[in-house]
Amino acid sequence: MFRETNTETIIENRMFDNVPSDIDRSEGSFIYDAIIPTGKEIATAYINMDKILNMAFASTAAANGYSTQLELRCSEVGISRKAGTLANGTITFAGADGTIISAGTLIQSSSGLKFSTLAITTIESSTATVKIQALIEGISYNLPSNSIIQAPIAINGVTSITNTVPTTGGTAKETDSALLERYLLQVKSPATSGNKNHYLNWALSVDGCGGAKVVSLWNGNGTVKVIIINSNKEGADAALVDSVSKYIESVRPIGATITTVSATPLQININVTLTIDANNYTLNTVKANIENNITEYLKSIAFKQGNLSYAKLGSIILSSEGVKDYSRLLINSGSTNITIKDDEIAILGTVEIGGI
Repeated sequence: MFRETNTETIIENRMFDNVPSDIDRSEGSFIYDAIIPTGKEIATAYINMDKILNMAFASTAAANGYSTQLELRCSEVGISRKAGTLANGTITFAGADGTIISAGTLIQSSSGLKFSTLAITTIESSTATVKIQALIEGISYNLPSNSIIQAPIAINGVTSITNTVPTTGGTAKETDSALLERYLLQVKSPATSGNKNHYLNWALSVDGCGGAKVVSLWNGNGTVKVIIINSNKEGADAALVDSVSKYIESVRPIGATITTVSATPLQININVTLTIDANNYTLNTVKANIENNITEYLKSIAFKQGNLSYAKLGSIILSSEGVKDYSRLLINSGSTNITIKDDEIAILGTVEIGGI
């Protein structure tokens, strides 16, 4: 009669314990048939009450995936989830002089990520360059040079298409954890009268801004420097810096002089000798695993730590899938911790691997 211990079973057992011993409680009896469905319903109610409790608080809502309830909680203090941003760049068309490229012309990468031109242009001296924007928000639209090379519909007079510089500025919609972080910042560190917290909240409320630092009196009385990174935990492009600057200027107290800048990228270059599981992994696969793990770690400490631990990076390398052991680890040509300045953001540079 007693099954695996869980909420439902515990409740049913308690109900059976309250039945007098001289009454039949065996399976199929009247009491059994009355208690089992009732116990199920009561257990469901208890489980739902736990869910409701988790929905009621911002921290537990974020931890349990109740995104809608987290947004409602944040809205009570004037915080809303930030939308993602569209990647931007330029594209160069080559072809016959006089060929007109309309605004809104679609082009795409070899993997099918689509962009559209933002203005009308005409090919002169065999080429024409025009600004482009991704059709969908997201980091995946930040593409390297020479990767946007197709038009889904052929354009008469155009012989080739390419982006000579990378596309940048694409970010994903704000995650639950990032939204919770902004909520906790506001409720735990009240922002009033243009204090430091106020500038942090203003900067972080702008779509695409993934972190900010505020330096008061950086250039004398009444001056404030706001240093920002994007939602991908990288240096902010000019468009994001401009957006944050304009928003702060629209809400700041009278008399303050604000300077908004991007954090300076600090490249972290790795040189390490590895022993890998060559029976199951190629060196390229292991290298990719290490790069992904280090990149995620650098994002997790962006604007939170001023020191990059040599030992921690060694641990990340050792725990990467396919790595059996490592030796002779150099970080930026040294074997010590790396200091990250207030206006810097650590990003992965090169990863050079020796050994097998």
